Amino acid sequence: MIPLITLNNGITMPQLGLGIYDPQPDQDIKQAVLWAFELGYRLVDTAAAYKNEREVGQAMRASGLSREEIFVTTKVQNGDQGFEPTLRAFEESLRQLNTDYVDLYLIHWPVKEHRLATWKALEKIYAEGKARAIGVSNYYIPHFEELWPEAEIIPAVNQFELSPYCYLPEQLAYCRQRGIQVEGYAPLVRGLKANDPRLVQLAEKYGKSTFQVLIRWSLQQSAITIPKSVSKSRLAANIDVFDFTLSTEDMAEMNTWHDNTRVADDPTEY
Repeated sequence: MIPLITLNNGITMPQLGLGIYDPQPDQDIKQAVLWAFELGYRLVDTAAAYKNEREVGQAMRASGLSREEIFVTTKVQNGDQGFEPTLRAFEESLRQLNTDYVDLYLIHWPVKEHRLATWKALEKIYAEGKARAIGVSNYYIPHFEELWPEAEIIPAVNQFELSPYCYLPEQLAYCRQRGIQVEGYAPLVRGLKANDPRLVQLAEKYGKSTFQVLIRWSLQQSAITIPKSVSKSRLAANIDVFDFTLSTEDMAEMNTWHDNTRVADDPTEY
């Protein structure tokens, strides 16, 4: 059901997955991941900073799926950046996930004093076959321009906040021109725009929820997207977005909604 995107090193990645940022104490992440697998999700996006890699690993083992069927992403957190610290942090992520490799390993944020050394660590991890792909998160054009003189490998993915309300076409174009796959997080803007009358009107037009329209917008930007949910019904709704297409006119209209609404830090501050 979920399309696969081919990354610049030839491996494929599901275009829609489950993001599990900032779990709350009463949220059962293992159960949410198991429900996601049951519904057809195969991409799970976690991070050391989320403190739930162990639960993701438990769900992977309990799911009955083979390791090869699952695409798992994790990230090095800011406090672990630098060459040797990143290598140690990666091994800890493998231990928490109880896996021999990850499918995608990302620099979580472009921490100025460490990001070049951190990228060299990711290149080493990739060369050793411990990550099937490596990439970055929250990188904007100046971060890439700094990286290019030092990089031996072009990042496979750049994950950053993406919604009609945080729409940065110049960042999208820059990545596309260099063969870097865009992955957008917070496509639902954490519900902040659910009652936008323009969005509600489009949802009514297509017979879908406002959240489904937002997810569809991200997919039609050729981005990978990772809406978060721990509710089985919401997980099911979030994946039920492949039976309709937003018109060219409606996509163009949504592209005018940018108002710099963000639910995460602005990467230009890094």
